[in-house]
Order: sequence, then C-alpha cells, then structure tokens
Amino acid sequence: MEYVSPEGLRLDGRRPMEMRQIRAEIGAVAMADGSAVFEMGNTKVIAAVYGPREVQNRSQQVNDHALVRCEYTMANFSTGDRFRRPKGDRRSTEISLVIRQTMEACILTHLMPRSQIDIFVQVLQADGGTRSACINAATLALADAGIPMRDLVTSCSAGYLNSTPLLDLNYAEDSAGGPDVTVGILPKLDKVTLLQMDAKLPLDIFENVMQLAVEGCKAIANYMREVLLEHTKKLECRRGI
Repeated sequence: MEYVSPEGLRLDGRRPMEMRQIRAEIGAVAMADGSAVFEMGNTKVIAAVYGPREVQNRSQQVNDHALVRCEYTMANFSTGDRFRRPKGDRRSTEISLVIRQTMEACILTHLMPRSQIDIFVQVLQADGGTRSACINAATLALADAGIPMRDLVTSCSAGYLNSTPLLDLNYAEDSAGGPDVTVGILPKLDKVTLLQMDAKLPLDIFENVMQLAVEGCKAIANYMREVLLEHTKKLECRRGI
C-alpha cells in the first residue's frame, strides 16, 4: 500500500513532516487535583491527577521521595473493535509502566517525601499515537495539580514508511508494520526520558526519524506552554488578580 503519494501527501492529506492538529483543555475533571484532555488528530485522551496525598498502603511508603502510581485504560468505545478489554491486560500494564517511569523522570519527588501521587489516564478515542497523547495529557494534569517538575515532559512519535520519515503516525500508518519510534523529552533540559522502537532501522535513518520525533516534541512543548499560560490568566481573572 502507498502511504505517501507521488505528490508527497499522506493518506490524511498531511505532508511527511506535518503533525496532526493538537488541542488541549485543562481542568476537565472537577474532583481531581489536576486534569487535562489532550487531542492529537482523532486520538483523544483524558488524564486526572490526585495528590500529593497520604500513602494509602503504608508498606509502600518511601521516606525520601513521593510514590508515583499510574493507571492506563482504554474506553471500550475508543476503537472500532467492540470488545471488552480486560482490566490490567498486558498492554495496559506495559503502557502504565512507561507513563509512570516517564513522569518520574520529571517530577521532583524528593520535595514530597512519604506521599503518593496517582495518575489516571484513559483513552477516549484511539487513532494512533495514544502513548504520546497519554504522556502529554498527564504532563498537563500534573501542572494543573501544581506538582513541582523539572520541566514539561512531552512526547511524539515518528515512523518510516515508503522510504520516507513520517511525523506523528495515525492508526493506518502505525499499523502498517513499519518502524515506529516514540520519544519523550524534557525540552528545556534537552534530555530524553523515553525512547521506544518496535522494529530495526539503519543508524542513519534512525537518527533522522528520532530527530523528527524530537522536533514534534518541541512543537508540542511550545503549544503546552501557551495553553498553561492561557489557563493561568483565566484563573487570575476569576480571582480578580
């Protein structure tokens, strides 16, 4: 199947280095300490953060830093497949671990010893790039909750199809079986916190694909800062500052 036309357009009309439209909303869950909805094209994710709060299971309490827990789920209606996904299946457990480890790299856990931070992420619509969308939603939810972080952690994917590096894969491109690189970075610190690849690539091509994903992460970081600034201004207006 041809994923890039002779005119240089992808199946959804984008250029190879063009991201899907991104949109974010902060404060989507009233009862959470912090929450956000993040959309990348047709992929839509909601994240809620509770904490820092007292550790519920005292045997898990850590004296010198906060305990970070993460739960990832997919809504049964999020894909075209109408089947009930068992809670705690292998894929959900793996993605929960990936999100938790990525978030732990940016949260200043040592400032909140003997406490617990819970991150809940649910995919409402899945059309490729769900892992990246979950990390981006969780970052905004943590910022909304006032959790101290080293930097905003942002994530984006890139792939290699029809001998062309492609930024921000949708489901059709993601399921084509080509190499797919998911990257998470701390943009201001210029550090990589997540790197996953599900197929082999020659080193020179891998560097191009990874650099493309990093550029996507930086673009998302700029958008996130705009969203957070706008949200802060709204809060100041409400409080009459």
